[in-house]
Amino acid sequence: MKRLLAISDIHGELEKLESLMEKIQYDPQNDQLILLGDYIDRGPESKGVVDKVKQLHEEGAIVLMGNHDHMMVKSFEQDSVFIERWFRNGAQKTLASYGHAAADTESGAPEALEITSSIKEHLEFLAGLDCYYETDDYIFVHGGVHPETPVAETDPYLLMWIRDEFHKGYQGEKTVVFGHTPTSYLHGKHDVFYGENKIIGIDGGAVYGGRLHCLELPSRKVYSVE
Repeated sequence: MKRLLAISDIHGELEKLESLMEKIQYDPQNDQLILLGDYIDRGPESKGVVDKVKQLHEEGAIVLMGNHDHMMVKSFEQDSVFIERWFRNGAQKTLASYGHAAADTESGAPEALEITSSIKEHLEFLAGLDCYYETDDYIFVHGGVHPETPVAETDPYLLMWIRDEFHKGYQGEKTVVFGHTPTSYLHGKHDVFYGENKIIGIDGGAVYGGRLHCLELPSRKVYSVE
């Protein structure tokens, strides 16, 4: 049986991702890698992470969209609400990694963003990502699932952004593996969070000085780098 390997919230931390991949001895022929989103923002190498994620996807990894990836896509669709939101949440670091002129903006968010050739390919990749992946036993998602709505019928926006309503209200049969909310908010430490209601949070807050985790299933073995 293939190992299921879930990683979330890399946030531009390319060195940590590469160290973690070495530690888990990932073999695309025998493992199913599932990336839960938030490849960009706040860390130093967003472009490098997206390059790596794109390569992993081509080798068979399942790659999901996170809310930061969503903000980037919407911003380059020239949605002013999302541009402003993205610039409050780490856009400058991401744009700098692409050598984009808007990274130097000091007077707040610009009204529009130029789509450069280096960004165009990555935008198309990110825009095409799914928002959840489901097996017989698990649901993998960035933010979480709505407690009362089947995942297939849920607004993708909610799957990327939901927090407390999911953490406290989920009572489904399948175990939900998610990122988005750093585990330090869920139980006061960077370790993987196992909720009593079949939810497993794996965002160890790597970009905030925490850890980048990989959860192996079904064994529940955890690999981490700091």
